[in-house]
Amino acid sequence: MIIVITPEQSVRNETEVINELFREGLELLHVRKPVMNAATMRNYIKNIDSGFHERLALHSHYILAEEFGTSRLHFKEVERPNIPEHFFDEYIVSTSVHHIDDFNTLDSRWEYVFLGPVFPSISKKGYGNGSKILKSIRQRENDDSKLIALGGINPHNINMVFSEDVDGAALLGAIWESEEPLKTYIQCRQNVLLL
Repeated sequence: MIIVITPEQSVRNETEVINELFREGLELLHVRKPVMNAATMRNYIKNIDSGFHERLALHSHYILAEEFGTSRLHFKEVERPNIPEHFFDEYIVSTSVHHIDDFNTLDSRWEYVFLGPVFPSISKKGYGNGSKILKSIRQRENDDSKLIALGGINPHNINMVFSEDVDGAALLGAIWESEEPLKTYIQCRQNVLLL
């Protein structure tokens, strides 16, 4: 599984690229727009073909999930203690962690979990330098949630990620800082299929 996460700041032709990615077979897109208000996010989602709305995961403005027919919500580590219990019954929920020990403590209510950064971040310069997270995945004990590697993943290193005990990878900087985002996504997917 390859997931794409939206950039924090808008990029040129962003929703057009998103529609192209979905047409090319992208399974899931995480809409992570921390500075976007609900009205702006509503307009943003309206620019994504409605047939793809069920493949969106929202990182904020969860009230929009019902309006757009998406069943996926994502929560940061700090938000986990305050999630309304009924969300676990009504939605597919995911979260993020930064250490394999934290991943191992999560229960099956979490469909999948981002773990990273596995490599130095492409979009956040200097973040993740010297990370040992990729090797720490060998200490995985939790099979109740899918483990999605995140951070610095690109066509040149995605094979290293999938050689570990992961269920998928999330792309952010590799896509949105590329001159050809669709081509970069296709290269990542092809490299995984070669394994």
